[in-house]
Amino acid sequence: MSRQTKPLKVAVMGGTFDPVHYGHLVTAEAVRGEFGINHVLFVPSGRPPHKKLQQVSDAEHRYLMTVFATLTNPYFEVSRVDIDREGKSYTIDTLRALRQQYGDDTELYFITGADAIAEIMSWKSAEELLCLSEFVAATRPGYQLDARLEQWFAEHGKKLHTLQVPAMAISSTDIRNRVKAGKSIRYLVPEAVEHYIHKNRLYLDA
Repeated sequence: MSRQTKPLKVAVMGGTFDPVHYGHLVTAEAVRGEFGINHVLFVPSGRPPHKKLQQVSDAEHRYLMTVFATLTNPYFEVSRVDIDREGKSYTIDTLRALRQQYGDDTELYFITGADAIAEIMSWKSAEELLCLSEFVAATRPGYQLDARLEQWFAEHGKKLHTLQVPAMAISSTDIRNRVKAGKSIRYLVPEAVEHYIHKNRLYLDA
């Protein structure tokens, strides 16, 4: 009699990662431990639909920073699925591609911040998203999600998972502003990412 194997669990962390920082990494590791995830897939966006192209750093810079930031964690991987796809980077297209790649037996968990998940009902093909993946909203301690959001998930037979992560207080916007102002970003980003930012003179004109 063959032993039944557990389904593969893959967490997907999408974002601009401009730059990737410890808040992203701590969140990914917390989700991995909380939900028994086999590996976390970081997906830097190619062309974020909510931002103008000139508002974000080159995709290759963001991809390489994410690779450097995740190198030491064997459970973390970085995907080029959004960067290599033409057009704007919509979550629905990302999850469709990953569902096709991993198959129907794999359990997908999409990680996003509380501020982003609050807008999910307006995302492209919002109802189909719930058929493709579970959703985990990472929140700062004390943050309260809108009850209407959890009700919307329940109406579609899904549960919105929430996880409090203190490091969510770290902000990519703040890091870019600190670089521009000549302030230290040490301990906000991995050392390899800090060196990459300074070497390539990123965010000085942000």
